[in-house]
Amino acid sequence: MTAKYHLMREGALEESIDLDVVKPVQGPLAVDVTKLYRDQGLLTYDPGFMSTASCESRITYIDGEAGILEYRGYPIEQLAKEADYLEVAYLLLYGELPNKNQLLEFDDIITHHTMLNENLKEFFGGFHYDAHPMAIMVGVVGSLSAFYHDSTDINNPRHREISAHRLIAKIPTIAAASYKHSVGEPITYPDNELSYCANLLHMMFATPCEPYHPHPIAVEAMNLLFILHADHEQNASTSTVRLAGSSQANPFACIAAGIASLWGPAHGGANEAVLDMLTEIGDVSNIEKYIAKAKDKKDPFRLMGFGHRVYKHYDPRANILRETCKRVLDELADNNNPLFELALELEQIALKDEYFLERKLYPNVDFYSGIIYRALNIPNNMFTVMFAIARTVGWVSHWMEMMSDPMQRIGRPRQVYMGPPRRDFIPLDKRA
Repeated sequence: MTAKYHLMREGALEESIDLDVVKPVQGPLAVDVTKLYRDQGLLTYDPGFMSTASCESRITYIDGEAGILEYRGYPIEQLAKEADYLEVAYLLLYGELPNKNQLLEFDDIITHHTMLNENLKEFFGGFHYDAHPMAIMVGVVGSLSAFYHDSTDINNPRHREISAHRLIAKIPTIAAASYKHSVGEPITYPDNELSYCANLLHMMFATPCEPYHPHPIAVEAMNLLFILHADHEQNASTSTVRLAGSSQANPFACIAAGIASLWGPAHGGANEAVLDMLTEIGDVSNIEKYIAKAKDKKDPFRLMGFGHRVYKHYDPRANILRETCKRVLDELADNNNPLFELALELEQIALKDEYFLERKLYPNVDFYSGIIYRALNIPNNMFTVMFAIARTVGWVSHWMEMMSDPMQRIGRPRQVYMGPPRRDFIPLDKRA
């Protein structure tokens, strides 16, 4: 399928060009502009890639206008209600939901890959005691290729699969060890009798002094959060993983690059920023003042956790989390915690305020996830780490898809140069 486009130069019609049109299974048509520069010497200009598709993918579909999120065709609402996180991980990796035997085998593989090489423990001691856990994650995950180089042949499909399994299994262990280092407690080894999410809570909160049993509501909430965060199409961190992978970097380096991208407050750090915002507001009595500040374009204050770059409707993940948030707060949170009271009141006010409704600034997944993590006693600086654990399966799924794509080539965006024109060098003694 092709379409004819008219080229304009300096306001005058110059000529027409036929460009191929790519028709997706769902979503808008895409115009293939690959020959635009080759044949016409023209580049497309799209800051922030607002209208640019960088690849074909069969993993996740989003319709931001309609508030739709699907993994491999399955609505997120159904997966959140019915599935376990490792079922969703299998789906993202392999394209289909597992049968019972496939799930048992996959669960067993992930469970028995959770241990870290013992020498990796020494890495944690090299970080300052107050290092941000995401800084530790970037460093330790990037070092995995030095320990597991038996599975870094990116041209070998079996090596790619083993690396994917290792990353999904080991990142929770690394995350928990990062937390333990920050609070000065000994690293807790994984327990193969526990589920994926229960094991993470065990590694974070168990100590040698007494047994620890994760609360079922906490495990259930963690499982839900991980499903909702498992993938989100070509976001900044996933695009980073793909771009790093396009250079044929090893998978551990690619995922470390994704973690670094996720760390930004405009991406994975948003739920941490929500709690910082609530702390700044301080009390329910201050909400009106801060709502006014948020509406003032001259005021730098912004309500974090409201609105979304993609969703122009209610974020479907936030819709799912609303009820879970209330349940977790009822079951696990201190009812006298002013931060939770503040969050719930702010939510109610924003959902009724015409300013936010007109601009479709609904509470998003980051607003609720931060509150839930706080109720689970996860410290603020670990919020983004939790996001990284959940998103790892999405990253490795996109990396594996890209590596098996015959059209894959090294990513090399072009630019529109706006600097000085060509000029001659001036010797130092002749410069003004």
